[in-house]
Amino acid sequence: MIDFDKSRIFKLTRDRKPDFKLIEDLLVSGEEVLSTYTTVRDKVIFTNKRVITINIQGAIGMKKDITSLPYAKVQAFSLETAGAFDLEAEMELWFAAIGKVSFEFLAGSNVKEINQTISEYILNR
Repeated sequence: MIDFDKSRIFKLTRDRKPDFKLIEDLLVSGEEVLSTYTTVRDKVIFTNKRVITINIQGAIGMKKDITSLPYAKVQAFSLETAGAFDLEAEMELWFAAIGKVSFEFLAGSNVKEINQTISEYILNR
C-alpha cells in the first residue's frame, strides 16, 4: 500500500490515454470510471464508488501496488478550486484509519464531477 504519511500529495494531470486493463478486474457491478489521472508514473482513478491509486514500481514498471480508498470511509473532505493566479485545484479527503490524503490537480482538470460524486456518496448514506 502507498505510504500516505510520506506520500500524501499526488500532483495529477488528466490521463489522456487511460489504460483500463490495470483495473478492469477490480471494478464491481455498477461501478463506473469517472476520470483518470497520472503523475510521473503512478495513476489515480476516480470511480463513482472509490479512489483507486496505482503505484507503479520497479525499473520497467511490471510491479504495481494498487490501493482502494472507498468513499464509504471518507469522514470529511475539502476542495480548493483553481484561481486566476493559482491554476491548480486541491482536494483533501479524510479517511477513517488512514487520515488525510491530498490530491493536487494541475491546470486543465475539472474536479466538479468528482466533488459532486463524493458529496452524493457521503451525504446520502
